[in-house]
Amino acid sequence: MFGNSWNMNRWVLVSVSISMFLIGCSFLQLKKQSEIIDNSTVLAGRVTSTLPCADSPVVVAAYTKNKNRRTIAHCTVLQGPGPYELMVPRGEYYIVAFADKNRNFAFDKDELAGQYSGSDKFSASPGGVTGYLDIVLTDPGGAEIDLPVGSRVPRGHSAHLHYTSPGVVVNLDDPLFSDEYARMGYWSALEFFKEVGGNIYFLEGYDPNKTPVLFVHGACGSPRGWKYCFDHIDRDKFQPWFFYYPSGAPIEAMSYLLFWKLFNLQAEYQFNKLCIVAHSMGGLVMRSFFANFASSIPLGYTFISISTPWGGDRLADMGVKYSPAVIPVWKDIQASGPFIKSLYRDKLPASVEHYLFFSYRGNHNPLRPNNDEVVTLVSQLDLRAQAEAERVYGFDEDHGSILSSEAVIAQINTILAAGHEHDGTSAASTGNMLRVNFSYDYPEELPKPGAALVLRPVDTKGSAIVLYLKSHAGGREEVGPISAGKYDVSLVANAFTPEPRSIRVIVRKGATPVVHFLMKPQGCLMGYIVDNDKATPAGAFSEPDDKIHIKTITLSGPGISRTLVPNKETIDYFDHHLSGTDFAAGAYFYFYNLPEGEYKLLIHADGYLPYSADYSVRPGLNYNQFPIALHRQHRS
Repeated sequence: MFGNSWNMNRWVLVSVSISMFLIGCSFLQLKKQSEIIDNSTVLAGRVTSTLPCADSPVVVAAYTKNKNRRTIAHCTVLQGPGPYELMVPRGEYYIVAFADKNRNFAFDKDELAGQYSGSDKFSASPGGVTGYLDIVLTDPGGAEIDLPVGSRVPRGHSAHLHYTSPGVVVNLDDPLFSDEYARMGYWSALEFFKEVGGNIYFLEGYDPNKTPVLFVHGACGSPRGWKYCFDHIDRDKFQPWFFYYPSGAPIEAMSYLLFWKLFNLQAEYQFNKLCIVAHSMGGLVMRSFFANFASSIPLGYTFISISTPWGGDRLADMGVKYSPAVIPVWKDIQASGPFIKSLYRDKLPASVEHYLFFSYRGNHNPLRPNNDEVVTLVSQLDLRAQAEAERVYGFDEDHGSILSSEAVIAQINTILAAGHEHDGTSAASTGNMLRVNFSYDYPEELPKPGAALVLRPVDTKGSAIVLYLKSHAGGREEVGPISAGKYDVSLVANAFTPEPRSIRVIVRKGATPVVHFLMKPQGCLMGYIVDNDKATPAGAFSEPDDKIHIKTITLSGPGISRTLVPNKETIDYFDHHLSGTDFAAGAYFYFYNLPEGEYKLLIHADGYLPYSADYSVRPGLNYNQFPIALHRQHRS
């Protein structure tokens, strides 16, 4: 019927080629973009300010400098102080920020400014994410930063400001959400990320009395594709949110970007439940998020996936094998590829209720047997995904029409209503809250790490509760609601030790106990080991490699020499952090209570070249965890 297998593969290749050229993207451009992504990293951090500037956009930029010539690699605009992301190729960068109060995209002498790590350059290695590159905006004029007054940065996608702050309120008629930009996100992921970024958008300000419903689009999609769905959910009970991302980028990178955005939103608003409706490839983004990050954002999740290729796509296998240029996401959705297999390495967390929707109104494409015009039923109904689902629902719709089906939205509303526990009051007003007063014994103009409140049940065997605080500078916050009971409460922040170490409290309805902590700086160095030969896409989390047999990790510096041998037993990180006890477990290591000075880190592992590097340690300077890539010994 088809001739030989080469004819079939050639047909696929020709189809892909025609599609790409029809939208104006050549193989050469695509290949170049893919190479840049493979050799880039995402820089992430937070901008805070010592003076009020919430009404001013904040420009963040990373640039290189050759003599006095500055070249901006990437810049972004925040709605105010908050989290940022930049993507840059391998190199050395200055990372600066300023409050652009007159919105002219230029640094003026009366505007607050700051720079990461004083006036030092930052060395960016390819792959993964480098986080916690925090910047503090201080006195106007930026005397302590490298950026000269009058420096300009490029504008965004249109004449008006486009903010990358999570939770920014938008109108979906904005050109940002057009089909043109949606296609760019698939075929030119790098260009999209540079121009648009990736973000969670709101249609209205956050309402604590409404449950968030996060809509996640698929390939070539945008928030506009969800119009029928969000027009037909109960807006008195639910608030629609939209994750908009470059759909051609590596899925693991996008799941990390989603984590970073949700992490900051949850720290800001303290919501305890999230509903997700994800279409097609968006379901894979969510499954990757749940596998890697759900434990870091402990919520109750209701997850509805729609027409998702749970078993991958065999055409992607052929595209990766035969196409002269490959869209990064093709590698992920290969049916026989490592990404699809990795999704099911661990079960969905118990906090996730998954409802699987599939569509079966297909066509007679000989390459797509039993399909919905795009995804095969075999892939949609992969047995591994079915086994994790609470329920499986099938609809006589195709891949696109399922998003505007009355039957589908009725079922979505039924599921959302069943899981909704809205009583017309905010969570904070129901009691079971805890008030936290904390401050840092550290100069105001220096970055502070995010702090997490740890509550350990005293009379029960329940696991510890971890709640992230909003402020990075200290202050007073109310957190909760918290299950009633007796707890030992501690405050944990990298490079700081709380005084006191722990406070016992009783949480109950109608009462709000108060705890006070003073955070004292300590010197620390911490990291984790990865295999350099395992490529990590820019923006994806560089996963620690527990299979590497690490023999010793030695740190030597001013008057000290300490050696750790990794322990394979379960380690309580919070106990070690609060007591300041060095430890290594699996691929992670932590050194505490280090005097200020210069240190040499030496790591020996079986089958890998020795690792040696110098680090500066200053008490209170937050390095957080950083990946260390070991190179394999290649025997001749």
